[in-house]
Amino acid sequence: MATHTVAIIGPQTSTTAHVISHIANELQVPLLSFSATDPTLSSLQFPFFIRTAFNDIFQMTAIADIVSHFGWREVIAVYGDDDHGRNGIGGLGDKLAERRCKISFKAPMPPEATSEEITDVLVQVALAESRVIVLHTSTAWGPKVLSVAKSLGMMQNGYVWIATTFLTSFIDIDSPLSSEEMDNMQGVIALRMYIPDSKLKRSFFSRWTNLTSGKEGNGPLGLSTYGIFAYDTVYVLARALDTFFKQGNRITFSPDPKISQISGDSLHLDAVKIFNEGNQLRKSIHEVNMTGVTGPFRYTSDGNLANPAYEIINVIGTGTRRIGYWSNYSGLSIVPPETLYSKPPNRSIENQKLLTVFWPGETTQRPRGWVFPNNGKMLKIGVPKRVSYREFVSQVQSTDTFKGFCIDVFLSAVNLLPYAVPYKFIPYGDGQSNPSNTELVRLITTGVFDAAVGDITITTERTRMVDFTQPYIESGLVVVASVKKTDSNAWAFLTPFTPMMWTVTAIFFLLVGAVVWILEHRLNDDFRGPPKKQVATILWFSFSTMFFAHRENTVSTLGRFVLLIWLFVVLIINSSYTASLTSILTVQQLSSSIKGIESLVNSKEPIGYMQGSFARSYLIDEIGIHESRLVPLKTPEETMKALEKGPQKGGVAAYINERAYIELFLSSRCDFSIVGQEFTRNGWGYAFPPDSPLAVDLSTAILELAENGDLQRIHDKWLLSSACRSQGAKLEVDRLNLKSFWGLYLVCGLACFLALLIYLIQTMRQYKKHSPEELESSGHGSGSSRLRTFLSFVDEKEDAVKSRKRRQMERMSYRSTSEVGSNIISNKDLSLSSTSLNRIDSANEV
Repeated sequence: MATHTVAIIGPQTSTTAHVISHIANELQVPLLSFSATDPTLSSLQFPFFIRTAFNDIFQMTAIADIVSHFGWREVIAVYGDDDHGRNGIGGLGDKLAERRCKISFKAPMPPEATSEEITDVLVQVALAESRVIVLHTSTAWGPKVLSVAKSLGMMQNGYVWIATTFLTSFIDIDSPLSSEEMDNMQGVIALRMYIPDSKLKRSFFSRWTNLTSGKEGNGPLGLSTYGIFAYDTVYVLARALDTFFKQGNRITFSPDPKISQISGDSLHLDAVKIFNEGNQLRKSIHEVNMTGVTGPFRYTSDGNLANPAYEIINVIGTGTRRIGYWSNYSGLSIVPPETLYSKPPNRSIENQKLLTVFWPGETTQRPRGWVFPNNGKMLKIGVPKRVSYREFVSQVQSTDTFKGFCIDVFLSAVNLLPYAVPYKFIPYGDGQSNPSNTELVRLITTGVFDAAVGDITITTERTRMVDFTQPYIESGLVVVASVKKTDSNAWAFLTPFTPMMWTVTAIFFLLVGAVVWILEHRLNDDFRGPPKKQVATILWFSFSTMFFAHRENTVSTLGRFVLLIWLFVVLIINSSYTASLTSILTVQQLSSSIKGIESLVNSKEPIGYMQGSFARSYLIDEIGIHESRLVPLKTPEETMKALEKGPQKGGVAAYINERAYIELFLSSRCDFSIVGQEFTRNGWGYAFPPDSPLAVDLSTAILELAENGDLQRIHDKWLLSSACRSQGAKLEVDRLNLKSFWGLYLVCGLACFLALLIYLIQTMRQYKKHSPEELESSGHGSGSSRLRTFLSFVDEKEDAVKSRKRRQMERMSYRSTSEVGSNIISNKDLSLSSTSLNRIDSANEV
């Protein structure tokens, strides 16, 4: 630095770069490094540090994308405890957090760690839960970590090893590796800085091979990507200096006033000068835009190289295989990144792809990524100790075991897991009252419990604290109230239609009859005749179509068209009426003054809820019901008594609880029923700590239980109870009584009585008119004879009565005519001529 230095290339390690960057800042000398990839070196603290390779923050982003791509949520970080290792893993933690993943265990190692130190660290790693290990070290001792892991059995099936660029650099430089070294890294995924293929790249590799393999070379020497970036670093600086001088700048130095104050030192710091034009040269470097061996080379506004990309390498057999790429532009892909730069960026899940990976243990099946910690500990599972609805969960007396619907579902799901789950049920609650499930869930966050199993409702508040499995039963809040059975009344047959419907239907019957009469009147004899007959025909035809009993034929095309449409309408009306009336008469009708949650909100009557349920906080915070109206109820018996008393006698107007409990409650209590709609949509699940992989696996197992029918069978075993719905009760509901039909019988009876009365009046009039002789003769007889005469008249056919009446009229006419003839003969002294006799004969004929 005392020789008027204007730029520094190097150093190779991030730790040294941190130290020299302070000197470069003080003397304003650009410091270019192709291998110090520590993300913190890009901070504002070191403005003169210029990285000519990819920032490690992009490498950590690529690793986070790989972890997320395979569905893992936790990783273990093994790294060197120096600036390069700590800061790189810090960046990895940030990128994982963005994808809802995390580093569950950090295993730092001292730089240049020995085999014993590596073994101690890896033993701790083997005892941890996660099996996804990210290795971030240097080429000097990174391969040694894999060798120790191999000896500890940590390179077998179930493990995932993701190595940073140190491993590919080691393979590229020392290739070919021995079979032992390759065996130590089988199945490992590693990253390599991506350099696109080009003519410059091929030419450079050819020259490098000739240089290292020729007579002047010291033997074959591989070339890593860092070496290629080192080559381009020199050209970048050369181009920047060329631009610097073309702009008319000169190189000048000035003493550093801070250093000049120091005297008598053995380092001769007074010889160190400040590069006055250092800022101009730094600016020229950042403005370089060239195509080098590494491809397009330019800087972005944040001081990082544009379009960082990595190859994703899988170590297989005696070599490596590229399974994909990662770029900051499009994420994971199986095509080279430069082919995607011309297209819009697509980070969708469907577009993130990698080729098949051969994992440790020579398997292509994706490792689960975690196991239960091999530390002898069992899962502490909290189980609520209920005092009511023990069919769901209850502790077997004098034992540590539990039983119930929720327990059986959990045990069945655990049995479907491909691994053993060591656990222990721990009761939660005093056994005197139902415990708060929200408090039980909170104890998971404090470490008291590792999980919670029971009738735990999935709510928004609880999901902020823990992760839940897939719901194994749906259960929202409903309202239960006392109901009364309402029998159908005598006029139930009018209920299916509203008054408006009856009116419109009657109008259309008359309207269609009139239309058909108009269309048929001129063509059809059935629709002709006197006005009275035609009106009767219209009425009869109209209403007889209701029963499809009309006898009049339609001959016109228009009439048939109208009648066809009308008969279809009548069919629909009859069917609808029959179905509605059947429902009204056969289905038990229940009524209650409470119609649902809305009527409860508008009233001020007390409301019951199950003690320990989340319903209390929901009704207060979400529905707005005052706390003073809520009455906690412990048992179903207590609930039944409170509902039977009602609010007037110190009870409650309604009871609010989850549907699963209510269905069990109503199965043997028929005087109550659910009123209104279910006003929440919840389910029950098992609670685990956030990002617990066991919650995901149990969710899959619960779905499998639902698909194969085991979940329904468990439900039927514990919750299928219908004592209220016995066969006798059903028969009583389906049996119809006279109350439902006496109105119809009354209408029919009145119609019959009215028709008989009119008929009797008409018959009496006919009897008086057509049988005067019988009346005269019976008038002198007894009452019974007159009755017999009348009944004989009623029994006689009307046509016979009319015929007899005509004969009587003829005889009377003949008798009167004869009397007239006799008077004429006597008046004229019986002197009649033949002509007169003929006239008399004619009169008699008349």
